[in-house]
Amino acid sequence: MAFWNLGTLDLDEFRPGIMSKAEIGDNLIMAYMQIGPWKEDTGHEHSFDQCGIVLEGRMEMFIGQERQVLSTNECYFIPSGERHGWKTFGSQVRILDVSMKQP
Repeated sequence: MAFWNLGTLDLDEFRPGIMSKAEIGDNLIMAYMQIGPWKEDTGHEHSFDQCGIVLEGRMEMFIGQERQVLSTNECYFIPSGERHGWKTFGSQVRILDVSMKQP
């Protein structure tokens, strides 16, 4: 699918409390996620760059030793190999995330 309307996009459960849709090309993955309140990824790393934008809500993210609360219209960039994670607060967060396809 070449075009998305985020208001009408059919989402699947990615993990409990996280609904998503991913478009996987030859080299890139574009993922839209709706993350429920009080969810957390305590940290992971991978061998590819990743970036995204918070479309709605607030979440705390750490990338390496840096930690920041991100709000609507704020972006993040995660270099390959850098440990990173996030947590949401009392409301839903919507993000659009882009990364390299895993080898």
